Amino acid sequence: MVHSIGKDKSSVNGNKMTTSRENLLEAAILYIANHGLSDMSLRELASEIGTSHRMIIYHFGSRQGLVAAIVESMERQQRDALAQIAQNNTTTRDVIEAQWAHLSDPAMRPFVCLFFEVLSLALHERPGTESFVASMTTPWLDLGDKIVQQLGLQTRRDDVRLGVAVVRGLLIEVAATGDLAAPTASLNRFLDLLDAHSIQ
Repeated sequence: MVHSIGKDKSSVNGNKMTTSRENLLEAAILYIANHGLSDMSLRELASEIGTSHRMIIYHFGSRQGLVAAIVESMERQQRDALAQIAQNNTTTRDVIEAQWAHLSDPAMRPFVCLFFEVLSLALHERPGTESFVASMTTPWLDLGDKIVQQLGLQTRRDDVRLGVAVVRGLLIEVAATGDLAAPTASLNRFLDLLDAHSIQ
């Protein structure tokens, strides 16, 4: 996802109105990466990404639905990134440390904040966020199980869930305070505990 930052609107839309769902989603992600979402209305966002608010509603149902789709897309890209990280590391600790370095990069902060924004909307059962809740954890657990198998290790699914929860919890602190050192120290402490219990 970091590779998207820095591109401007014209690189996505050119001179044509953005109409397909895929193109709308890509354009929205690119715009948010550069400017943030804040409380921008659908009309304002549509104008910025070269479409109409009616087209956004047609494809996503609501502003919340669009935001949920954005985060789901980002989550898929982050799972792909984690799968790639796992290809280049040989221990669970190495994988988690590399993933943490990626997610805690300041360039990722807009997307981390957006993830938790959509989670809040989903907890309030806002329209369009249902699929986000359904895909929030299970795909990560499935990927974690696959990575553990790739590494030739055995662990419980509960351990994978714990790892996901720890990383997300520490990301909240990074996003809210801007402090990276303390959450990273806590992550290292968590990894030390895993090592001590022979979960390599």
